[in-house]
Amino acid sequence: MRPLFISYYLPQYHPFPENDEWWGKGFTEWTNVAKAKKLFPGHYQPRIPADLGFYDLRVPETRKAQAELAREAGVDCFCYWHYWFNGHKMMERPFEEVVKTGEPDFPFCLSWANHSWYAKTWNKDIPDKLLIEQTYGGVEEYTSHFNYLLPAFRDKRYQRHNGKLLFGIYDPYGFSDLKTFMDTWNRLAKENGLEGFHFFAHTFKEKQIEELKGMGFETIFMDYTFHKQSLKRWLGWLLVKLHLAPQLMPYQDYVKTYLRRFPDAEGVAPHILCSWDHTARSGRRGYLFTGNTPERFGKFVDMLLKKIQQQKHEVPFVMIKSWNEWGEGNYLEPDLKYGKSFINELRKAIDKNYQK
Repeated sequence: MRPLFISYYLPQYHPFPENDEWWGKGFTEWTNVAKAKKLFPGHYQPRIPADLGFYDLRVPETRKAQAELAREAGVDCFCYWHYWFNGHKMMERPFEEVVKTGEPDFPFCLSWANHSWYAKTWNKDIPDKLLIEQTYGGVEEYTSHFNYLLPAFRDKRYQRHNGKLLFGIYDPYGFSDLKTFMDTWNRLAKENGLEGFHFFAHTFKEKQIEELKGMGFETIFMDYTFHKQSLKRWLGWLLVKLHLAPQLMPYQDYVKTYLRRFPDAEGVAPHILCSWDHTARSGRRGYLFTGNTPERFGKFVDMLLKKIQQQKHEVPFVMIKSWNEWGEGNYLEPDLKYGKSFINELRKAIDKNYQK
């Protein structure tokens, strides 16, 4: 069975009050992207968007064009990052307009980025400080949160699995009241004629898979992080900590490790990176892949799909990180160097493994 291909979607590319307050009027992620610098010979920076340009997500035509490109790529669903701080919303306008207007006619789901924000995440050149804290307000606040999103949950475009609404939680371990939240939302869903939620999470550690299932998650996306198991990697990590150089990892090392360690287990699905370069945000504190060409990405996807088809347990989803995380160098959208090659390679790998 062909899995559902989902891609994370960052709704940040438009002005909003918090960004204006913290970084100056008009700041968006494009500010970091455009001023990124090469840090060593052959470093691919800055990364400049091609077909869509430095877009503004308040523009309906941009959102429609993104959906058309996603269809070309074989992506079935956008997973919008959702920001909610005990009733305080951020970056909500693009998704609210998607729901309100009914456009684009493209499936979506949500993943709650339930973590506090710190200044260093967005600007490497200033002292770190807490910008906004992630807190949780209990049943009354969870009910308010649900009711705010109810129009989206009722939308025919909202992605379901076996009738249940897909909803992600970024940081389950930081959510002390998680069971109450899940129980409240499942109850409210059924009271409103919905079948409940298919909650998903992601992890870097295989030992957490069963823990997360026990917490109520039906799908666990298996992720990967930069490891320091070799002396060379340890030295690279040390240079990052000393702010002398970013840490580099060959994309092929990531691919080999991912294919080797991805487990054949019920409820586990792939969570894969098309590329990674965090230096637009973090400069020499950053981490990045080297050698991640569209062709290598396409080959990785092809090998991964062949692997999961041979496994005993069905894999209903593949999560691609990401559609448009330009500040992380982590995007499928066209850029000036590669054009639509990442999109084309993804589609080629999907079509090679599954009948159209």
